[in-house]
Amino acid sequence: MHTVKLKRSTLALFIATLAACGGNDTEAPPAQPQSTQPAPVAATPPAATPPAAPPASVAGDCAGEQGLTYICGVQAAEDLLSLDSANLVLASGMSDANANVPGHMYLIDTATKEVTELVQGPNFTQAHDTTMFPDCPGPLNLQDFSVHGLSVAEIAPQTWSVYTTSHGEREAVEVYELSLAGAEPALAWKGCVVLPENTFSNSVARLNDGGFVVTKMMDPAQGFASIQSGGITGNVFEWHPGGEVMAIDGTELSGANGIAVSPDERYIYVAAFGSREIVRFDTSTMPIGKEAVSVDIVPDNVRWSDDGKLLVAGGNAPQEGCEGAACQTGWSVIEVDPETLEVTRIGGADQNAALQGVSSALQVDGNIWVGTFNGDRVGYFARE
Repeated sequence: MHTVKLKRSTLALFIATLAACGGNDTEAPPAQPQSTQPAPVAATPPAATPPAAPPASVAGDCAGEQGLTYICGVQAAEDLLSLDSANLVLASGMSDANANVPGHMYLIDTATKEVTELVQGPNFTQAHDTTMFPDCPGPLNLQDFSVHGLSVAEIAPQTWSVYTTSHGEREAVEVYELSLAGAEPALAWKGCVVLPENTFSNSVARLNDGGFVVTKMMDPAQGFASIQSGGITGNVFEWHPGGEVMAIDGTELSGANGIAVSPDERYIYVAAFGSREIVRFDTSTMPIGKEAVSVDIVPDNVRWSDDGKLLVAGGNAPQEGCEGAACQTGWSVIEVDPETLEVTRIGGADQNAALQGVSSALQVDGNIWVGTFNGDRVGYFARE
């Protein structure tokens, strides 16, 4: 099995291109396959790492605006998920290609707004579960990885299984176990599922059996230009314990991005970044059923709201024929009815807000939290 190495210089260029397009998240890549060797199974201590993120601040350039309140000191929190029973938000942290800084994962207390570093913090360990993940090459290289999309499931009281899409030394779904049972949060890496060659993944949704579905956004060798052209660039992969990663026939899309699965796992909802659509796949039919609705944003991550709707965030779509920074019109959060696919805008900000590149929306009580693929903060605003 091979891995995909994503060049940091290419990653920086890709993020800059996304920002210039009013588009959204992802890292980018010419891919260079390279062989991997099995690594020791024993738990490994964390490597020397950069200091943890600074505490949240509401001073200076972190002051709120346009109805937004900011929490600063987090690096490229591309995806957000709620740990409901703990009143915490889990945030991914994509690597900073320009500063050569690796990925992060954060916990944010929804009451105090305190930020805790997980992967690059003192309570991170690596203990490969070779029974569940026998084909994983071995522990993470903590200096060359990026935490992108997130999916979680509470598997025991105060314990969550965390699945992430990750780039860097390998293109894989990385799996962790997060425990809040002790005095301090503790995160343990458990294993990985390496994705097929020529894959740049984006979002993942954990399934009830411990498997997952994951989006291939594009072939990294083709780059973001392949999505800008509107052609088919990716699809949805599926994996179950003991099996292989398989493409789901009929899920081909332009820039497959965010993904969510219905509670009964019949429907898969995917944001098509390139065609600006939210697509619903019905896995109960053969061939797979497909319905889509066009949206006025460049859709990124997809999350369930408290009332059973789908929340989708993304940059406002530029006007036809418009290119470059002058076309920036800010971002929006929309709500999609999972049955009718009716779309309603519920908030956003214009191009003058400090928070741009918005990629994820999450409902926490009466607020909508938003993350970004390239900023230093997350934000939230009151839902009307």
